[in-house]
Amino acid sequence: MMVKEMTRSECIGLISASRLGRLACSKNDRPYIIPIYYALDGNCLYSFSMPGQKVDWMRENPHVCVEVDEFQGGSGWRSVVIYGKYQEFPDTDQWHHQRLHAWSILERHIDWWEPGALKPMPQPIASASPHLFYGIDIVEVTGRMAVSGDN
Repeated sequence: MMVKEMTRSECIGLISASRLGRLACSKNDRPYIIPIYYALDGNCLYSFSMPGQKVDWMRENPHVCVEVDEFQGGSGWRSVVIYGKYQEFPDTDQWHHQRLHAWSILERHIDWWEPGALKPMPQPIASASPHLFYGIDIVEVTGRMAVSGDN
């Protein structure tokens, strides 16, 4: 087996074929990583969340990365790291188009709202939903894959 660098096209292919990634953010030199469902459109990953630690941290430091991987059994695998910048789409007139676009891209997938809408404890009933849509604008993509020694 050998490890090989993936081309940008191969990286985008894996990102497009996947829905689950691991979002990493940091605050005060402390890392935090969580699973997210996303949808790729153009140069942006769209996602959904309820307010919480990751949103607070990304508001303070918008530089994030997302890891997407695939295991093909045996020793075959692919892994991509996306470096990007967080952009929230608040429920305002200014961001209305971006929110609708994010929703339209995400809703093409079953259970698109998971795990962003799930919390480990009961949530109080609110008069309005506090959910939010956001994007990760892709700045850089890198990837590696395991290939058999014959390739």
